Amino acid sequence: MPEAKVEAVAATVWGGGTFPFAVGHKKLGMWLFLLSDSLTFCALLIGYSYVRVANPNWPTPFHLWPSIAMATLMTLILLSSSLTMVMAVTASQRGDRGGAARYLLLTILGGLAFIVLHANEWLGLIGEGVRLWENPWNVPLFGATFFALTGLHMLHVASGVVYLGVVAAGVRRGRMGHEDVEVSGLYWHFVDLVWMFIFPMVYLLSVSMK
Repeated sequence: MPEAKVEAVAATVWGGGTFPFAVGHKKLGMWLFLLSDSLTFCALLIGYSYVRVANPNWPTPFHLWPSIAMATLMTLILLSSSLTMVMAVTASQRGDRGGAARYLLLTILGGLAFIVLHANEWLGLIGEGVRLWENPWNVPLFGATFFALTGLHMLHVASGVVYLGVVAAGVRRGRMGHEDVEVSGLYWHFVDLVWMFIFPMVYLLSVSMK
């Protein structure tokens, strides 16, 4: 095939100005970010699992009430916020900016409720003497791994709340479109998915039956 013809064929396939991966730039960027972020959480979860299995005296400080009950409530709140996020994307898809903004607001409220409950749990553990490098059970790495894993997740939830707030305001004013809502939904669902791993590994496997 002559060189000029090859260049012409290449130009018809992609000549710039379009999306070469059949996906918007914002969505592609978010997927790449979530991929890298999932590796970070995988490393932390694997590290936590190794430390836990390697330590025969790993503490079980979480009682069914109130710790597990509150953690279960936090899980239900996040699952509910994922539902409102889906409804926000659906409303945006049909061009209902007001509805999308309202469902985003409900999702934000779910994230704030999660943060408040989680912060209250942290305060309770700190009140019991749990620190990064020390705790009443003489297992120094318990506090370090617990606060690092749950703290990083809570930081993601807090960042998501701010992010969704910006998107909600932009959608209501007509400055952001459906893709922005959809991309923010990808981030929020990822945050919820990570919690689905943290909840059983950190809480349910550390239940005290005493």
